[in-house]
Amino acid sequence: MLVAETASLLDVHRKDREARIRKQLRKVELPPSPYDTAWVAMVPLRGSPHTPCFPQCVEWILQNQHENGSWDINDFGSSANKNVLLSTLACVLALEKWNLGQEHIRKGLHFIGRHFSLVMDEEIAAPTGFNMIFPGMLSLAIGAGLQFPVRQTDIDGILHQWEMELKRQAGQKSYGREAYMAYVSEGLGNLLDWNEVMKFQRKNGSLFNSPSTTAAALVHNYDDKALDYLNMIVSKFGGADSLEKIGISRHFSSEIEGILDMAYSFWLQRDEEIMMDVATCAMAFRLLRMNGYDVSSDELSHLAEASNFHNSLQGYLSDTKSVLELYKASKVCVSEHELILDNIGNWSGSLLSEKLCSEGVQGLPILEVEYALKFPFYTTLERLDHKRNIEHFDARGSHILKTECLPYGINQELLALAVEDFTFSQSIYQDELLHLDRWVKENRLDQLQFARQKLTYCYLSAAATIFPPELSDARISWAKNGVLTTVVDDFFDVGGSKEELENLIALVEKWDEHHKDDFCSEQVRIVFCALYTTVNQLGSIASAVQNRDVKNHLIEIWLHLLRSMMTEAEWQRSQYVPTMEEYMTNGVVSFALGPIVLPALYCVGEKLLGSAVKNQEYSELFRLMSTCGRLLNDSQGFEREGSEGKLNSVSLLVLHSGGSMSVEAAKNAIQKSIVASRRDLLRLVLKEGTVVPRACKELFWKMCKILHLFYFRTDGFSSPKEMASAVNAVINEPLKLPKEAAVNL
Repeated sequence: MLVAETASLLDVHRKDREARIRKQLRKVELPPSPYDTAWVAMVPLRGSPHTPCFPQCVEWILQNQHENGSWDINDFGSSANKNVLLSTLACVLALEKWNLGQEHIRKGLHFIGRHFSLVMDEEIAAPTGFNMIFPGMLSLAIGAGLQFPVRQTDIDGILHQWEMELKRQAGQKSYGREAYMAYVSEGLGNLLDWNEVMKFQRKNGSLFNSPSTTAAALVHNYDDKALDYLNMIVSKFGGADSLEKIGISRHFSSEIEGILDMAYSFWLQRDEEIMMDVATCAMAFRLLRMNGYDVSSDELSHLAEASNFHNSLQGYLSDTKSVLELYKASKVCVSEHELILDNIGNWSGSLLSEKLCSEGVQGLPILEVEYALKFPFYTTLERLDHKRNIEHFDARGSHILKTECLPYGINQELLALAVEDFTFSQSIYQDELLHLDRWVKENRLDQLQFARQKLTYCYLSAAATIFPPELSDARISWAKNGVLTTVVDDFFDVGGSKEELENLIALVEKWDEHHKDDFCSEQVRIVFCALYTTVNQLGSIASAVQNRDVKNHLIEIWLHLLRSMMTEAEWQRSQYVPTMEEYMTNGVVSFALGPIVLPALYCVGEKLLGSAVKNQEYSELFRLMSTCGRLLNDSQGFEREGSEGKLNSVSLLVLHSGGSMSVEAAKNAIQKSIVASRRDLLRLVLKEGTVVPRACKELFWKMCKILHLFYFRTDGFSSPKEMASAVNAVINEPLKLPKEAAVNL
């Protein structure tokens, strides 16, 4: 009872947290940073230069100074950094402009004075344009009569560097440079031609969607559209990506759908707020495509060449986040004709690699870039990604170019929910693995000397992809059938005689009609009884979910596999060399994904009609997935299988070429086929209005990703140590959060 009451209280707590996050997602408003707020506060009322246009912003500044004298986005005074110094100086300037809050100004100036050494420290990360904006604002403050408790030599040094940077910028001529100077215009004041700056105004009235730059323009040059923008600052692209990355998106499916629908509407309108920001445009393309929206890569044509990117504002700023988002977007290719994505992938990947090798990565954790380059999205397991992203989650938000502007509180809620969700899931996974371990022993599968013991790997592939706790039946089906296919594969490869293999097939053909005296060996008895008992149990569960009898379909899947394995065994015994077509037609079945994936389709919460199972689309999904698996296995396992006297697609290509094709050329040809099959599979999975439900189609893609990871560098499924760390990470090891994050949860 105590456990039940505790679980109930935790559930109420979780639902309250979900409700707060849901409210924020539906609101889709992004609170501006203290820096932006300060600049908006400096905008005068039209016709009344001594009256603020936005008094509520001035009031916010007066009410939100921290005890240490700073202004920061967090609800508590954090340690000093360049972002906090910039925000604090802006708030001091705003109060000085309206002759308010003298004590606030004094405390703010002393905070800046205590930490002024940070300004000159080049090793400390800085917001974009800090070296232009902070000295410019410092000069403005000194001109207004404010006195900083700082040595004059330090101030002179900062202002001298600023003047040198202004001269350097004046000697450069490019669109990117002009855009940059306009972007940091609040630090330049009367040094700029504000009519030239207004050339960068967007349709929504803003300059670069930046409240601070837009406000600075209004201070110097009144504009109705700019004022309208400041009256309603709205973020049009929500947090769908963050929710997905930490594994809690399923809790907010309707809210995310609303965000994506809105983003798609803006995409179709070619809205500037999406199209003119490189990172947002690339992320929108990737998320919309991966969620089934019809988006064309043609909209990224302006970024197909590296030169176009380098000439943009983001290119001028060497913005790594934009390059990384482009690289990720380039990987969601669904057609061989999407050359734009190929080009983007080539130059963005090269640029990211260069950044890692040379000056490093600015504004993003190095690990994030390294991971993206090392593991393309089709080689990742979701639960592994979730864990990595949770452990590296920055609840403070991220630098949105000039200043931090993501609400700290909501990010803390996201992190807390993700931690709860992952920790609870792990407890479920551990219980399920114990159940599976008992099942192996009860069915005496551990007594089969010829069989590889792959239970944990089979379960990893289930838990890491079919991760929601409520999909236990699908995970158990996937894992049990994974173990059984491994046993049967080994039985046909090394464990069974011709008589035993024929006996096993005959027993499966009889199924309920088999007799206890029909077994020719104890090995056959163990294998068949495990198959018979397990398939019947899983068939009953699947039939209950589908509200129709599907057990016979599960038996047919197994029989189809066994017959294909027998064909390969007979080829090897007779030393028959099949054609590539014969080999692949049989090989997509004998690769043994059918019993793992197909029964699990019945257990993911969608009705899978008999007509859908018989549809060509269902067969094509299976063929493309299995083709990827068979060819990946053949490419990585060529040497091992060759030493065992087995033929595979690599050796067949060489043999049938009459000596004109080398092993390396054959592997390259196989790799091209893998890429084509993977691309075609993704296109079919993402296609809307198909007969197979999306949740079912996703399992084919999930298995494809598992295969790419398992065979990423070696024949992973045959290399025991290769997956050990992944098993522990998903199932056993608790989350390792940074000390600060753990304390604040």
